Amino acid sequence: MSHIVQIQTQVRDATAVDAACSRLGLPPPVQRTAKLFSSTATGLTVQLPEWTYPVVFDVATGDVKFDNYNGRWGQQQELDRFLQAYACEKAKIEARKKGHTVSEQTLADGSIKLTIQVAGGAA
Repeated sequence: MSHIVQIQTQVRDATAVDAACSRLGLPPPVQRTAKLFSSTATGLTVQLPEWTYPVVFDVATGDVKFDNYNGRWGQQQELDRFLQAYACEKAKIEARKKGHTVSEQTLADGSIKLTIQVAGGAA
């Protein structure tokens, strides 16, 4: 039996952030206080490609802070791509914790299909 699931992402797992960075070929995340133009934010920072300032994730609250000046200092699609990678890696981590196997397929529209095999069938 097949189930389609849509995931709304809150970034709360540092291990999955690290896995998402690795997946996308980004530098590893760093816990620090980062400058965001006229303010600062503390958390797990990720430097996205061609972004002026890093994205800061508060993994305790799931909050995401960034300043891309409406796309002038960083394209939104890069953050969207990161959040997709994070959600995928987090789902894989959780499935594997429960002893399930996971296969992954990138679809033509850029979405990612994860198939989680559980004992006796697919979830």
